[in-house]
Parts: sequence; C-alpha cells; structure tokens
Amino acid sequence: MPACLIVAGKQVVLAGTTFLLSWTHSVERTEWRELWVVTPRGLQIAEARVRGSGAGMEPGDDARLEDGWWVWTPDGPPLTKLVLAASGTAGGWRLCHDGGCRLIGRDAGAPIVIAPCPPA
Repeated sequence: MPACLIVAGKQVVLAGTTFLLSWTHSVERTEWRELWVVTPRGLQIAEARVRGSGAGMEPGDDARLEDGWWVWTPDGPPLTKLVLAASGTAGGWRLCHDGGCRLIGRDAGAPIVIAPCPPA
C-alpha cells in the first residue's frame, strides 16, 4: 500500500511503501530526518535522526551516535495521517521516496497531508 501526498486538494501517489521526510529546525538550524513505513495499520515511523540537539530536538532515550547523527527508533502507534503546516516561514520539508525527492511546504498555503492511499 503506497502513501499519498495531498497538496491543495490534489493527490499524488508516492512510489514504494517507505518515505523519508527531512527538514531544518527553524531555530537550531539543524537537520532532522524521519523514515516512515506505510503499513496496513497506518504510517509508522521506523527511524529518526538529528544532527545535534537543542530546543525541542532531544534525541530519543535509545539514541546512538552514528557519523555525526543521533539515531533512534521512536516509540508510538501508527498514524492515520501526517499533517504538515505550510506557513512559508521555514524552509519546508524534503520528501524522498522510490520515485525521487521533492520539496514541499516551502510556501504559505493549505496544510500538506501524507496518508496511506485509499484502496483502489
């Protein structure tokens, strides 16, 4: 089951069943990455990485340092969707999947939703 990206009411199917979401923290200017998997129960975060720590960016309790990144597996239930605010004040998010990468949410606009695609 793939994920769907919904921007301004338009739906785009992402290739594959995993995607990487990354962004730069607006205050700390530090990169954050999350690897997500689409499962029958929803979107499950499989791994988080951050290049440092700071305001609201504390690595998880089981974090380990790998090549300058704090890496851990967040604990939490699958989500039915991710809703990303598109405020236009930050640099947006980089979304990568089997079909390539794209920058989303850089300009102010409607929230961006990533969710499992509905059954065909």
